[in-house]
Amino acid sequence: MKYDMLMRQIEALMFVSPQPVSESELAAALGQSVRAVSEAIVRIKTVCDGERGVTLLKLAGGWQMVTSPDLETTVAAFQGSMLSQRVRLSKAALETLAVIAYNQPVTRGEMEEIRTVRCDRVVDTLLKHGLVRVSGRKKSVGNPLLYRTTDRFLELFGLDSIATLPSLEELRETFVRNPDENDGWDADDE
Repeated sequence: MKYDMLMRQIEALMFVSPQPVSESELAAALGQSVRAVSEAIVRIKTVCDGERGVTLLKLAGGWQMVTSPDLETTVAAFQGSMLSQRVRLSKAALETLAVIAYNQPVTRGEMEEIRTVRCDRVVDTLLKHGLVRVSGRKKSVGNPLLYRTTDRFLELFGLDSIATLPSLEELRETFVRNPDENDGWDADDE
């Protein structure tokens, strides 16, 4: 069975909806009749049942896209592995990560100079989570280690490359426009 545009639109809306969506809500959103939406849902459900990793489930007067029940163990195992990879960072770790991202390659001493606090344990945490890596040694007294962000950092923060980080000027403009999101940071502070 070939998917027509209405079926594709319904599937897309159900995919992004966090709760069940009624046929009338779908019809209104798509400028279609409830009957056309109902028929398209039946066709989608027919295709999904038993052949796809997702299916449609009638819940609370609406429809919701859910994983196929026969794949429950696969999904549970995957969710378990994803939870074990979850990264929760303290404010200090986020600050240090920002220092590394904007100044890389950077030494621990340079991080501490910028943050004005010791960073040993925080850097160790960032290394453990794979968000930063050692990228060599600085050619200076003591040959301190240099740190850079990793591809995992880019992935977790939704960046294509370090070049796509907002500039410090863009961040200042954001905080000036949205002072409620400022969290105590003063745009005039340098």
